[in-house]
Amino acid sequence: MGSWSVHRIRPQDAARMRALRLEMLADSPLAFLETLAQAAARSHDSYRQRIAQAAAGDDLAMFVADPGDDGRLIGHAGGTVAPEFPGETVIFAVYVTPAYRGGKVVADLIEAVVDWSRAAGRPRALLEVVVGNDRAVRAYEKLGFCDTGERVPHPVVPTLTELRMRRPA
Repeated sequence: MGSWSVHRIRPQDAARMRALRLEMLADSPLAFLETLAQAAARSHDSYRQRIAQAAAGDDLAMFVADPGDDGRLIGHAGGTVAPEFPGETVIFAVYVTPAYRGGKVVADLIEAVVDWSRAAGRPRALLEVVVGNDRAVRAYEKLGFCDTGERVPHPVVPTLTELRMRRPA
């Protein structure tokens, strides 16, 4: 595996982010709120608009792990605000391409979101993980997240439950 850098998404990353999004949904369909078919049907312009929104500001940010060779992106993590969680950044769509799992990519992505959260004045970070995804839970625990004991229904698959984890930003 080569090296990478993590940076906030840029408008010129839209096509590579679309490719990564489709990979994410094909690889881990239960971890995300949209299906592969829905994402594939979205227009390139829709992706460009979403990337432009996430490229600046304090309410939505997306970070990518980039090998720097204009090739495929190898990871993603986003952060957003939600009225029901004041003072917190909700981390979403965390993904690392299979060849890079088990290393430092996920930590670099999460730390980028947490740094952005702190700079935006939100002192806590929150994420939700499907109950039974023990590998993800362990990875988040290593990054300082603690299980809050809260269990919530999966937003798309009613038979699944998610556990909520938090950490200081």
